Amino acid sequence: MTPPVLALDGLTPIPPTHVAAVVTYLEMRRPPAPVPGAPPPLEPIGADLARYRALYARIGEPWLWSSRRRLDEAGLARILADPAVSALALTRAGEDVGLVELDRRVPGEVEIAFFGLVPEATGRGTGPRLMAEALRRAWSGTVARVWLHTCTLDHPAALGFYRRCGFAPYARAVEVIPDPRLAGHLPRDAAPQVPVLGRPEEGITGP
Repeated sequence: MTPPVLALDGLTPIPPTHVAAVVTYLEMRRPPAPVPGAPPPLEPIGADLARYRALYARIGEPWLWSSRRRLDEAGLARILADPAVSALALTRAGEDVGLVELDRRVPGEVEIAFFGLVPEATGRGTGPRLMAEALRRAWSGTVARVWLHTCTLDHPAALGFYRRCGFAPYARAVEVIPDPRLAGHLPRDAAPQVPVLGRPEEGITGP
């Protein structure tokens, strides 16, 4: 199938088998002021793929996070075993409730590749403290910038939160991916705010 050509002024039809999002890239060029208080308890996940996958799923399923779920075990293991990648779990009463993944594979830059809390841990003031600790760790060493991205499939408050933390938006992109629910990477009822097109008994049809 020939991929659609993006219309820069108007609408671009997306196949019903896919989902689309506007991605916003944000960056920080200098470290923020330190945040007083004890840092939140972060534990390295290391090579524990089951722990990583379980936490990633709990945080990301409502927002169609799927990039890591599309990786097989070997592919995910290669990323998590890279010494330039740090996957960290925020714990509370022995339970993983947050994820920070820092990627230093580009010299002089740190990408906050994943950042999030499980749904029941949101709205308690945990996010700012977790980001403050993520930034403290990201800015260690020789770093010119820290960056991340969010998209219109993410939590509606994500973009505003990152800006309040000191990130500045600098670029946008349109991302089109196969609907991960149709591919079996996510449950069909995940992220109901982004409807699956077509009824299960009918299959997926075009417009």
